[in-house]
Amino acid sequence: MKIITSDIEYNAAKSRDLITLECYQCKGMFEKLKCEVNRVKVKLNTTQWKGQTLNCCSRKCANEYNKRGKLYSCTYCGKTVYRQLSDSKKTKHIFCTQSCAAVYNNTHKTTGNRRSKLEIWLEQKLPKLYPNLEFHFNRKDTINSELDIYIPSLKLAFELNGIFHYEPIYSEKKLQQIQTNDDRKFQACIEKNIELCIIDTSTLNYFKESNVIPFLDIIVKIINEKIGRGGT
Repeated sequence: MKIITSDIEYNAAKSRDLITLECYQCKGMFEKLKCEVNRVKVKLNTTQWKGQTLNCCSRKCANEYNKRGKLYSCTYCGKTVYRQLSDSKKTKHIFCTQSCAAVYNNTHKTTGNRRSKLEIWLEQKLPKLYPNLEFHFNRKDTINSELDIYIPSLKLAFELNGIFHYEPIYSEKKLQQIQTNDDRKFQACIEKNIELCIIDTSTLNYFKESNVIPFLDIIVKIINEKIGRGGT
């Protein structure tokens, strides 16, 4: 069987021809059939090829290689973090904490909408708990600015403020714009005689029902107190 030593020979080779590879772990040379070599490959020099998946000469070398670790920079904050190679292969982004991962992923979402999973979950829960109350979710018609939750009959509104309302995730300028908008909402509610309750959700790094129930409890307590006061 023929040993491949150049680009031209590789392209012309048959599937049962041998390709020369360098083992990632022991650096020794070994051979694989062309049909077994990953099509995406990296050229080492004029005579050697290194496959991106079939990169070790034996299972032992593969296991040893995957145990190795490396220092990476957190994609979001730049902090140095140690990860095993096997972990780094699972994603192109490395994060030092779940918080950094959550903030980065929320900032770089390419699909979905602006509403958080918490808001969507509350929209499902609250009408079931209070079937006789009318809820407005993420509407702008009351104060010409979006309110996360508004109950017209109680003149009661809720804003769920995540980390973007308190820290300069995008920039100091963007944070100032967000906080200025928050102040305008609050003033508009005062003018409309609406009680606006601000709930800080910045500690919520990821959605899990056990993590969000405390926020529901806060809202339920406030609604019940409002109903107990006769909605005034």
